[in-house]
Amino acid sequence: MPPSDSPARRPASRDLRQLRLLWQYLAPHKPRLVGAAVALVLAACSVLAIGQGLRLVIDLGIERKDPAFLDSALAGMGGVILLLAIATYARFYLVTWLGERVTADIRRGVFNHLLDLPPAFFEDLRTGEVISRLTNDTTLIEAVVGSSASFALRNLFIMAGGLVMLAVTSLKLTGLVLVGIPLVFLPIIVLGKRVRRLSRQSQDRIADVAAYVDETLHEIRTVQAYTHEAADRAHFGSRVEAQFDTARARIKVRALMVALVMFLAFTAIGAILWVGGHDVLEGRISPGALSAFVFYAVLVASAVGAIAEVMGDLQRAAGAAERLIELLSVRPTIAPPRAGELLTALPSPLRGEVALEAVTFSYPARPDTSALQTLSLSIASGEKVALVGPSGAGKTTLFQLLLRFHDPDQGRVLIDGVDVKRLDPSALRRAFALVPQEPVIFATSVAENVRYGRPDATDAEVRAACEAAYASEFIARLPEGLETPLGERGVRLSGGQRQRLAIARAVLSRRPILLLDEATSNLDAESERLVQLAMTELMKDHTTLIIAHRLATVQNVDRILVLDHGQLVEQGTHAELVAQQGLYARLAALQFGLS
Repeated sequence: MPPSDSPARRPASRDLRQLRLLWQYLAPHKPRLVGAAVALVLAACSVLAIGQGLRLVIDLGIERKDPAFLDSALAGMGGVILLLAIATYARFYLVTWLGERVTADIRRGVFNHLLDLPPAFFEDLRTGEVISRLTNDTTLIEAVVGSSASFALRNLFIMAGGLVMLAVTSLKLTGLVLVGIPLVFLPIIVLGKRVRRLSRQSQDRIADVAAYVDETLHEIRTVQAYTHEAADRAHFGSRVEAQFDTARARIKVRALMVALVMFLAFTAIGAILWVGGHDVLEGRISPGALSAFVFYAVLVASAVGAIAEVMGDLQRAAGAAERLIELLSVRPTIAPPRAGELLTALPSPLRGEVALEAVTFSYPARPDTSALQTLSLSIASGEKVALVGPSGAGKTTLFQLLLRFHDPDQGRVLIDGVDVKRLDPSALRRAFALVPQEPVIFATSVAENVRYGRPDATDAEVRAACEAAYASEFIARLPEGLETPLGERGVRLSGGQRQRLAIARAVLSRRPILLLDEATSNLDAESERLVQLAMTELMKDHTTLIIAHRLATVQNVDRILVLDHGQLVEQGTHAELVAQQGLYARLAALQFGLS
């Protein structure tokens, strides 16, 4: 897919049918949509009615020199103007509310959909591109729903009505100079600063939304491995709602500003007509100064120009909708069995047996290169197994198949004898606790990072997990203890501290199968000792698979599996494998010879 564009450069689409996406999000808000339509029609009719008020003032008030009728007509026009102001306020508020509400709903819908897509999707499409679609494109949609569409409809209505009124109007009078223009700008000066301030706050909230999306999707494997989708949906929803609340405050102020401008503008016209009408009766100016014809002509000309301008916005929004439709149309390649297929549940309690039967797999981006070739292995409940081999041997791929980030091209992956393809992916992943080589730390507190493995855990359980992971000693030194914010990706912690928090998360999750991507190679001796102690504590009473980079750390496991080019080439204990003088013995000689 192409790289993202800025909103100003967003390609326009001539196919406005792409905007059909909006209806499914507008439909739940039909009462407000109807209210906005009624307000739009009332506002447009009020504008057209003002022209007829002009005709009555001139024909029946001024020309007949009837002050009483003139006063009554102008009073009636004042009522129409008041109705116009009220209808304009209602239209602006309701339509802009709909724009913001629909934008929030689209963002939530797209984000919720993205969390169900496998990690492979985000390998093909850059995260920045996804964020651009989720923020910039939805902003263009908001502009259409909240402004451009109603503006276009209003001007179409006025243009059609104005053309009709021009055809039946015979007055050829000129308009009076609008001396009340300075009054019209007063609300803009007074309220404009507040609108701009609220606009900046709204953009800040949008930035918060984008930052959360970036972090969550960047760490999508951890999100899905810990089945944290529901909690992330809730957190994201709260940020979206905060942005909506700020936007709603801006809408109110801006709606008031527009309504005041409209009210003052047409009140000024009414005042000028009243003064000018009396001047006509007294012979100081010509009645031709007041002309409904010119009024309608200006309306029609303005409407044509406005519609032409709005068409560009509609086309850019259609392009944005097309890009969002592309995202929403992507179906997860990893999903629960389809209707009619048997959905199997894992045994309870789960024993933690793992098996691969003749598994062959190639990554979609490299279909000609097998990451695993007819790999078969069996791991008993509670067994501690290390995976060893050179880079590209298939160790990480095996983890990804167990978590079902991918499905094998051939063969089966079994958990307690159940084919993982017959399981709901979320149910499957709840069987695993993952500790990656690069620990994932989110920009929240220590407690929330540990609680990521089990969001409903109590504070006491969090503290116990930290104790088991040998993390309590450094947590106690943090300014706010468990409530200390850790910054983006845990930049305030050392590598060993981040790793121990990741282990605490796995301890708290209470999942029967552990997937440990050893992460001690880049740690100092003291940090490595503490992490090893934490991992030893974690592995008690669990089936454990360890990707081993440093062979000295796995000499005491139950069994070592040696992989090479996606195949199982050796297995046994450390001593047995060294005695075989095969690949493991060569790797051990290299490592221990350098120590």
